[in-house]
Amino acid sequence: MDAPPVKLSELLRHPDDLDKIPALKLEFTRKKAAVDSQLRGGLRDQLETTQAGMNGITDGQKTLQAIRDEMMKIDTLCSESQNMIKDFASINLVSQAHRNFGAVETMVENLQTFNDRLNRVENMLREDEEDKENMPNLLRVHYELTQLRNIRDDAMEQIQRADDPSLQSTLEDYFSRLDDAIDWFDEHVGLVALNMINLLIADNNSLVVRLAVIVEAEEKSDQRVEALQEALKDHKEMATRFQSITDGAKKVRGYKEKFLKAIAVNCEGQFAEVREEFLADPTKLDKLMRWYFNDLNAVKQGMVPLMPKKWKILKTYGDIYHQLMHDFLVGMIDDPESSSANTLEIINWPEKYYKKMRKLGFSESDLKPHVIDNREQELVKDFRQLIIKFLDQWIERIFAQEKKDFADRNVEGSNLDTDEYGYFRTKNLVDMWRMLREQVDAAGNSQRTDVAEGVIDAMFLRLRGRQQSFQKMLEEEAARYESDKEPELEGFQALQDWLIATANDQMACIDDNEEEGRFAYLSSFKQKFEPFVTPQYMERAENEIALLRESYIDLSTWCLSKFASLVIAVDFRAVMPTFFTPKWYETTAMKQMIITIEEYVGDYQQVLHHSLVDIFIQILADELLVQYLMSVRNKGAKFRRTEPFQDKIFNDVATAFEYFRSLPNQDLSADITQTWRVTEDFNALLTAPKEQLPDVFEDFKTKYWDLQITWVEAVLRARDDFERSMLNSVKARAAQMDVVRGPETIMGKIK
Repeated sequence: MDAPPVKLSELLRHPDDLDKIPALKLEFTRKKAAVDSQLRGGLRDQLETTQAGMNGITDGQKTLQAIRDEMMKIDTLCSESQNMIKDFASINLVSQAHRNFGAVETMVENLQTFNDRLNRVENMLREDEEDKENMPNLLRVHYELTQLRNIRDDAMEQIQRADDPSLQSTLEDYFSRLDDAIDWFDEHVGLVALNMINLLIADNNSLVVRLAVIVEAEEKSDQRVEALQEALKDHKEMATRFQSITDGAKKVRGYKEKFLKAIAVNCEGQFAEVREEFLADPTKLDKLMRWYFNDLNAVKQGMVPLMPKKWKILKTYGDIYHQLMHDFLVGMIDDPESSSANTLEIINWPEKYYKKMRKLGFSESDLKPHVIDNREQELVKDFRQLIIKFLDQWIERIFAQEKKDFADRNVEGSNLDTDEYGYFRTKNLVDMWRMLREQVDAAGNSQRTDVAEGVIDAMFLRLRGRQQSFQKMLEEEAARYESDKEPELEGFQALQDWLIATANDQMACIDDNEEEGRFAYLSSFKQKFEPFVTPQYMERAENEIALLRESYIDLSTWCLSKFASLVIAVDFRAVMPTFFTPKWYETTAMKQMIITIEEYVGDYQQVLHHSLVDIFIQILADELLVQYLMSVRNKGAKFRRTEPFQDKIFNDVATAFEYFRSLPNQDLSADITQTWRVTEDFNALLTAPKEQLPDVFEDFKTKYWDLQITWVEAVLRARDDFERSMLNSVKARAAQMDVVRGPETIMGKIK
């Protein structure tokens, strides 16, 4: 193949490349000369081919004209010769009478011996009936029957010319026994034709050859009859002139077509048996079709040398068998009794089929139509969609059951299960993953990566959709309690249990224990489908697995965050509005809230996945801090210099620190207390002199880049000495700062 053309701009990129121009010119000139030479050679060959064709057409026209001229000469000579011979009319009349007498004499003799000859034929047929495996008289019977048929046809033709219905009826009765003998003979021929393969296997080549001789003779006879009928139809004026050449068969007998029909009938019978067994056990298709290839191999090895070459018997068998294979498979695809397993086997069959046919000498391009009409992709899509349909039905049923369990959660145990570690779990997660594995098996059994990969893609999509649906269900229910639409709080604790169980479910999906050889659901799922997909797909699947893993973590964290927000919204609903108001000084609200959090942690740490306990505490601590700092927006919140708000803030923080520092995980304790030290900057905003506020804000913003100016404004407005100039100076300093963004801090959650 020629190299792709190179752009001039790519060859001359630098000034130094101009020195290459002479060499490039020579190179392009050489290439142009080579191309011109190829074009001239191709044009010359094309012209020679065209000229040869035109010469052939001209020669054919000349030959046709010469034949026409010769025929006209013959016709002229025939007409003139009658006038050249003296008394030609009388001689012709005597000659015709002599011929007619001879024909009548022959006809009489044939009619007289007809019954005896027919009796001999019937005796031979009877002998063949008793020896069907060999039929020794098959050829002789055919010869005699052919003669008797010709006698009958000639006699009937003569009587039809006489236009005597009574004589015609008499002859028909006389010849009636012949039809019975012909039917009997045809049965024998059909029996042999139906058993050709078995005869080859039994090495009964003699009978096969005799049948071939009979069919070939009948084929020639039919061709002669058809040619004569065509000639007489096109040249009616010649019909009376050439009646004497119409001896022999007068009708097409169709033994060649009957022979081919017998091949098809035998094959159809085999397919009928295959259909029943294939419907009963789709996995046996390969085994059930062995006869098909064995038959064609028998034809190739044993029948080809025994049949006339012009029949191309192997191709003939191949075409008939292939068409019936096509009809069988397409029929099975559309058969209402066939199952998806049948369709699956059919999808995988063409590759095996064409491979075996190639070994027998049949190329795929020679086998028309395609064995299943090129419907692989359509069937693959349908099969894939069928699995996905079952997948969707299962997921819908499981989620419907989960919604029912969730709605009926206000019972002992909150309608939840516990696993072997005592962790809360929803009831249907195990069923869902088991169902996914079963559908992976169904896709894998197809032995097609396109089916498996399409199903796995759908599973990834459904798993993400399930997470979203579950989160929406929990979100909508939690909103009723957060908005105070459930004053009796019925089902509130059960909702909290479900949030914990859902968080645990997410961890069960991703928490692998490789040391013990225990893999979470997601890893087991990956191991399950990996053998059924291509390495290229697996690279993409790894990304999907990673995204799912992250989404499981996100949902578990969301559940714990929603739990914390419900604690704030419901348990602390009465006390949160009192912070930084005059009532704040009179209560120990922080102490009460810390005790409540401590109780929640104590109640749930045994039923919460061990890896989530510290996260749970961290989220509760962060949520409490966020709500505490956002309380500057409470109605009536005011920090007066005459009141001990600094001491009160210190007491609140100290109360929180007392609990957090008692946590068993000291690293967690240190992280939480460090996060809560943001209250020091909060206190600085409250106590700093007016002129120092910009510096205090800048220091605060430097430590917490996502500090919201709207919250700072709310803090400043809560000071009893607030002036507009204080806020303006802070905003001016904010405009001057070049803030470096970093990871989200606690202040990013405070609006």
